[in-house]
Amino acid sequence: MKPRIAVLGCGYWGSNHIRTLKALGALYAVSDANRARAEGFASEQECLAIDPDTLFTRPDVDAIVMALPPQYHAEAAIKAVENGKDVLVEKPIALNVPDAERAVAAAEANGRIFMVGHVLRFHPAFEKLKELIDQGELGEVKYIHSHRLGLGKFHTENDALWDLAPHDLSMILAITGSAPVEIRGEGAAILDHLSDFAHLHMRFPNGLRSHLFASRLNPYRERRLTVVGTKAMAVFDDVEPWERKLAVYRHAVWQDSGHWAFTTNEPTYIPVEDGMPLTRELEHFMTCMRTRQEPRTNGEEAITVLRILTAGAIGHG
Repeated sequence: MKPRIAVLGCGYWGSNHIRTLKALGALYAVSDANRARAEGFASEQECLAIDPDTLFTRPDVDAIVMALPPQYHAEAAIKAVENGKDVLVEKPIALNVPDAERAVAAAEANGRIFMVGHVLRFHPAFEKLKELIDQGELGEVKYIHSHRLGLGKFHTENDALWDLAPHDLSMILAITGSAPVEIRGEGAAILDHLSDFAHLHMRFPNGLRSHLFASRLNPYRERRLTVVGTKAMAVFDDVEPWERKLAVYRHAVWQDSGHWAFTTNEPTYIPVEDGMPLTRELEHFMTCMRTRQEPRTNGEEAITVLRILTAGAIGHG
């Protein structure tokens, strides 16, 4: 039996969830404060339109995917899990750590699945990159840097750091396996009081360092994660065509008579299984609902992401 999943929030990203769940045969209902918008999607996708005020107590709804403005996520998630619903909450799950902790604690207390929409963790290219790292193909990872740049997606509540960085932070945390011990952030507000650019510098317990650059006021798109190891370097570039999304560079660097020397090699493009990250994310959510296993992108990781965002926000102006 397919689970009966409702999508709360029929905006840009909510609409992607709606269409993907429909294709997976698990879309049961849609819900939005704008009743006409919800009814439009319900008619288009042949599902129910349920008012947000009654959605949480409906016994015929098994789970809720939440794609709301982030300031509403925590309270909605708490209400859902207290009424026996599993939840997938889009990032960021809250605008402060205490709200996130309350939501995650409520899910645990009620035995509910709490998954977070860090969708790039389910990108086949990242999954393959993680596999290469775990197999030791890159050697010991020493440095990770990510760039997520583009134009647009201006929000009234969250800045470039909070909107763009969670995906990259989730990937970085998956690679490092630990939270950073040192975080330094800086940003610049160009259009209004919210930062349009953000830099994060992190140091991890084993000495690994990481740098993140996010911008929503950039003339070109860049979606690149670079991992530097002692044996090789790898780049996950989501702007590249599918067959070039994951590249491994087997450059060599060594000391010769007290001087550094190096050789460069052409990249090896790693074959990557085809598949849409959002489809794979929602399939994982349904698997977790069925098996009651802990999601790959769980609440604890999301809280760590929020702690980093909060610490990195210092100095934004």
